[in-house]
Amino acid sequence: MNNRKRHVADVALTLFIERGVQQTSIQEIIERANISKGTFYNYFASKTDCIAEVLELLRYEARERRLALEVGNDAADRDLLVEQISVLLHINEERNLHVLFEGLLHSNEPELKKLVLQHRLIEMRWIQERLVEVYGFEYEAQTYEAAVLVHGMMQHMLFVLRITNSAYSLKELVSTVFSYLELLLPNMTQRFINTSNLGMLEQSVARPNVTKEALLQHVSELLREPMTFEQQELLQAVSEELSRDPIRVAVLRALLPAVPASFLQTALEERIQQFVNAAWYYMKTK
Repeated sequence: MNNRKRHVADVALTLFIERGVQQTSIQEIIERANISKGTFYNYFASKTDCIAEVLELLRYEARERRLALEVGNDAADRDLLVEQISVLLHINEERNLHVLFEGLLHSNEPELKKLVLQHRLIEMRWIQERLVEVYGFEYEAQTYEAAVLVHGMMQHMLFVLRITNSAYSLKELVSTVFSYLELLLPNMTQRFINTSNLGMLEQSVARPNVTKEALLQHVSELLREPMTFEQQELLQAVSEELSRDPIRVAVLRALLPAVPASFLQTALEERIQQFVNAAWYYMKTK
């Protein structure tokens, strides 16, 4: 998503939360974003298409945050998973995203409800995959149902805490939910969800597709930018490792944490972090 299109999506998200999805018109988005009607329709085919892009943007930001936390850390670390979920819940609370989802679910448009369902399926699958990494493959058969329980417990706890104006720590809440899950997991012998029935919906949702070729192109573009000799040498080393067949995952794991640190407070900081996140994701899929 280019910067201008992302700006329009951000403006739309703000309006959806302020006024409600159904109460926000395309014209209001156009006026707030200071663009022409033609520009809006160049980016989005309809308001529903705009909402779909907003949800995709939220997923992208979540993916970036989660991957950034994983860099240099052990994916099997329970505290890392608690941190990943806590950070995203904090962002959701700050931006009042529950208002957006409640508005979409209470709309009269089946397409909007489907978008929320798809969004939640992606979230559930991510939790399920991380539960396998943290608790081991011996629990793989139980982890999708466990993900549903974790998601449900957190959402309903937050709902009650909000309406009762209770003070709470998100990190403590998430950690407590996982303590409950750890008591349940060994006893989850009966399963109710047939995960194969979720396949068709999941296939309709785009997944991130990071290839070695895309990573090499990305790092090649970065190397053409002005930088110090040390920065160039570090990126070149990463590029050479990515060019290997097969890649040496252990070497890349050692190199990557140093890359964003080397570009802190530089013009390339954001692009470097995006590259490192993508490289980290690629290694997880190998």
